[in-house]
Amino acid sequence: MPSPLETDERKGLSAISATTSDKIKSIETFRVPPRWLFVKVETETGIVGWGEATLEGHTEAVEGAFDDFRERFIGWEAANIEDIYQSAYRHRFYRGGEVLMSALAGLDIALWDIKGKTLGVPVWQLLGGKVRDRVAVYGWIGGDRPNDVLRQAQDRKDQGFTAVKMNAVECLGWLASPDDLKATVERIKDVRSIGIDVGIDFHGRLHKTMAKQLARMLEPYRPLFIEEPLLPGHIDELSKLYQQTTIPVALGERLYTRQMVRPYLEAGCIDIIQPDISHSGGISETKRIATLAETYDVGVAPHCPLGPISFAASLQIAISSPNFLICEMSWKMHYNLGSDYDLFSYVKDKDVFRVNNGFVEALSGPGLGIEIDEDLVRKAAAETKDFSWRNPVWRGPDGGIREW
Repeated sequence: MPSPLETDERKGLSAISATTSDKIKSIETFRVPPRWLFVKVETETGIVGWGEATLEGHTEAVEGAFDDFRERFIGWEAANIEDIYQSAYRHRFYRGGEVLMSALAGLDIALWDIKGKTLGVPVWQLLGGKVRDRVAVYGWIGGDRPNDVLRQAQDRKDQGFTAVKMNAVECLGWLASPDDLKATVERIKDVRSIGIDVGIDFHGRLHKTMAKQLARMLEPYRPLFIEEPLLPGHIDELSKLYQQTTIPVALGERLYTRQMVRPYLEAGCIDIIQPDISHSGGISETKRIATLAETYDVGVAPHCPLGPISFAASLQIAISSPNFLICEMSWKMHYNLGSDYDLFSYVKDKDVFRVNNGFVEALSGPGLGIEIDEDLVRKAAAETKDFSWRNPVWRGPDGGIREW
């Protein structure tokens, strides 16, 4: 029989005490439509925190990480967020990568929610306080294969947005005709014609042969930013492209630690970092990324085409970060179409996310500032328990894989 100390070490029980004891009692996950993974953490005193661990197309892998988390962290002090983060990150990150960081994000967000509710304050107050009263947001238009952008941009303007984002192209090979880029220029001209700003998401769909051409063609139309002009890893190539354009360059949705972000900041090849709070370790790591970026005079614009918990958590970063610029918002996004559920569905008070003149008011409630409809979450999860969203696989006319 193992000694009590050996048992504690085997189960991973924490030896770190908290000012007031309230240990993690349970950790649950809920796979809900349209493509999200919610996390519920409850303490022994009955305080509930909600997180979101959505990793699009890889839900089962993230759920597997939570099997480890339950064994490891049930019984730990819920207040010791950093201790839990460091334990998961240091012991598992280099073996789990983005899957681990998405699972850790869901747990981390829920623990911050619990801490805020325990103290009766918004999470942003625990992150240094409020530096703004409202948060700039943008909506999506055009879908994966951009089309009908003028009508959709007008709809967004009528909904209260002053900025939108759209994909630059469907998909292109390594080398394509310059004529293939002309439609992108026409779309941005259409959107700008109604007095609304637009960010252009290259989404890594163009290689440098075409990306540099498109960046030059877009210069006269002044998009808010170009996002992921090249896939991550091409730091030298991105630096050269950066020197050829005056349009702000953004990326970051596929970078999920500050160590991964650091080389881009040091190379001076981006203007905007876009961490996704459900991929980059939750509130703890995303806040650190934002703070690191400020050192290099780089703004932060959270990537968030996900659910209400991720959005509420992203708003906590926005409200408390001086270098925040604008936040993505998935309301009526193309990924949500065809589903009975959208950004507001699981939130009891829909007004907390109301868009007015391009802004959402700073959340003021304790924790994340939203109340999740748990009955609806359980109902939706039960109805779709066997459903797993998958990203499409795109191929060119030669049958080769292209970036989705």
